[in-house]
Amino acid sequence: MIPLLALSIAAVTLVIERLLFWSRLVGRQPQVIRDMLSLFQTNPAAALGLLQQNTDLPIARIFIDPLEAPQTLAMRLSPAAFRLALESATQRELPVLRRFNTVFDIIISVSPLLGLLGTVLGLIQSFSSLQLGDPSASGASGVAAGISEALVSTVAGMAIAIVTLIFANLFRGLYRRQLALIQQYGSQLELLYLCRFQKKEH
Repeated sequence: MIPLLALSIAAVTLVIERLLFWSRLVGRQPQVIRDMLSLFQTNPAAALGLLQQNTDLPIARIFIDPLEAPQTLAMRLSPAAFRLALESATQRELPVLRRFNTVFDIIISVSPLLGLLGTVLGLIQSFSSLQLGDPSASGASGVAAGISEALVSTVAGMAIAIVTLIFANLFRGLYRRQLALIQQYGSQLELLYLCRFQKKEH
């Protein structure tokens, strides 16, 4: 039960951290990015300044990389190079969005096994205390009580794995949705940059 307790504490801590992380993104990000895209059409420097005020958002850090280059503000960076800078920044931020996914997978896999191990060890201990040929019922009642106590670890392991699995799947869904939003807003930013670049060329 001690390893299961440690895993449960770790799971709760990581779930709370991820909930705070995703709630911040879902609450603030859409408005910040819409304002940035609107500003970029008339004042790219102001759009960059808005992003720099929100560097705690991964998508803001993604867009800062290609925008903060002097060549970008002067519209001297080619659209292909702008796209490469955007894709490179996106790849750098993906581990932040996937953070703790491996730990969640470990907890989901190990918790039921630890619970089963605890049950097996408890059963071994209970049956080892049973005296063969003992006519009294005290030995049998002791074994029954030991079996009941041993099964608690299996229940605890399954409960930890189930709750962690629910939140892990929720975070994976939010991650996939975030990727779609990054692609959507990134494409809009590329299109705006291409339009300004072409105007600059002409």
